[in-house]
Amino acid sequence: MNNGNVEVLRRNVSHDSASVTANLMTRESFSLDEPVPKTPTVNNHGFFDLPKQDQKNFGLLVLLYFLQGVPLGLATGSVPFLLKNHMSYSEIGIFSLASYPYSLKLFWSPIVDAVWSPKVGRRKSWILPIQFLSGLGMLWLGSEVEGLMEMTGKPGGPTVWGFTGWWFFLVLMCATQDIAVDGWALTLLTPGNISYASTAQTVGLTAGQFLSYTVFLAFYSKDFANRWFRTVPQEYGLMSLGGYLTFWGWAYIAVTIGLALMKREEKTKNEDGIWDVYKIMWGVLKLKNIQAIILVHLIAKIGFQANDGVTNLKLLDKGFGTDNMALTVLIDFPFEIGLGYYAGKWSQEFTPMRLWCWGFMGRLVAAVVAQLVVVIFPSGGVTGWYLLVVIASHVFSTFTNTVMFVAVSAFHARVADPVIGGTYMTLLATVSNLGGTFPRFFVLRLVDAFTSATCHPPSSTLDQSTLKGPLVTQAFSCAIQADKERCLAGGGSCDMARDGYYIVNIICVAIGVTTFFMFIRPKVLQLQALPLRAWRLSPVGTAK
Repeated sequence: MNNGNVEVLRRNVSHDSASVTANLMTRESFSLDEPVPKTPTVNNHGFFDLPKQDQKNFGLLVLLYFLQGVPLGLATGSVPFLLKNHMSYSEIGIFSLASYPYSLKLFWSPIVDAVWSPKVGRRKSWILPIQFLSGLGMLWLGSEVEGLMEMTGKPGGPTVWGFTGWWFFLVLMCATQDIAVDGWALTLLTPGNISYASTAQTVGLTAGQFLSYTVFLAFYSKDFANRWFRTVPQEYGLMSLGGYLTFWGWAYIAVTIGLALMKREEKTKNEDGIWDVYKIMWGVLKLKNIQAIILVHLIAKIGFQANDGVTNLKLLDKGFGTDNMALTVLIDFPFEIGLGYYAGKWSQEFTPMRLWCWGFMGRLVAAVVAQLVVVIFPSGGVTGWYLLVVIASHVFSTFTNTVMFVAVSAFHARVADPVIGGTYMTLLATVSNLGGTFPRFFVLRLVDAFTSATCHPPSSTLDQSTLKGPLVTQAFSCAIQADKERCLAGGGSCDMARDGYYIVNIICVAIGVTTFFMFIRPKVLQLQALPLRAWRLSPVGTAK
């Protein structure tokens, strides 16, 4: 799943026989005193045909990836929706910085791979303390988060940066754990079954994010609970954010204790030193074609940023409701999985970047359609036909996003130098992720900057004892959320003269169309036509 456009990519694992054999030789159980084993090859049998130990280890990997998905699904999915009632778009833009660690984990992954305690184990040296710290962080945040969301950015409350810092910490822990679990997967599974590691990541992370995004958002909504589970309406949902965080905080600690006591890690040795990996990355970055594809990745997603980051928040702002949003995402999820299959199939039939270009144009169309969907929001509230329109718009946007993601992943796999495949693929994935995260901060701030709204005092005399704040006696700007709340609490009416979302979305789409036809499309098709040797490091450069 692609929540908040954080594309969670597994660090590439090469399945050629040389790589699998090298992996086997790093294991504690490998010995030259035994008869020379047959060179390991990749197996193609089903899960239930795997050895029992591989099945158990596959389950452990799914559990560890699932735990990563829980806070990640909150930080990139549910929490931004919940913050819309308390923060402006600019402040939500600051919160979006919490997702950055997943886009930048390449830069400290060599340290995680190379620094560890032989007594604890190469991977458990990182997984155990990180999961424990994550559990403690969620326990503390669970006890404070409701009050923090209410008071963040308000007089006497914490700053938005402080609130974002806690979620940044949780995502940083998840990203670092992901590096360690990726590496452990190479020795947890037998060499011929390493391909199941990526399956474990897909299943675990998707399930964790789905639970924390779609399922939690539905059960948090009082409207969803009152409609489907209650005969007497209440002012709260079936689940609170604080209670959810507390539960998973204890779950993290319990799993960590169980992992420490019940799972022994096989001893391994380092393959490359820290500086060796950084030197390889620098060598890759000096390739002219890599510099070109990096530039494409950094600007390609600007055209979709307003749609990806603001459209759903704008729908909630207009009264769409978290229950309807949860239902929309719930229906969208199976389409994302199913349509992903066809996207993968098409990437085999067509050249990857040509398919990527089709997805690019479709995603720009989806951004325009999304704006029209917001424009036609019914004045009387959400109706059945409008809900279907929103769902259809979501499915179309998800489909085009998936086409682009699958196509560019296929292109990365095609051009990556197999000698340094892991570093090469992770570098390209990092830049691709960064292109989807860094513009959002600026886009959300621009929405507030272009919005114009005025709070007008009440036209008739009000009973001030019924007001939730000081009576509004003169007009003032209510373009940002804090001023809008002050206006409504004081009995005023906030009338919007100009909605910044529409302006910013049009600007983003215009930039997307211009850059696509003038630079991106011709450049990616030119890069795709290059021979593979144009993407390789020279033997001399690799050795440096």
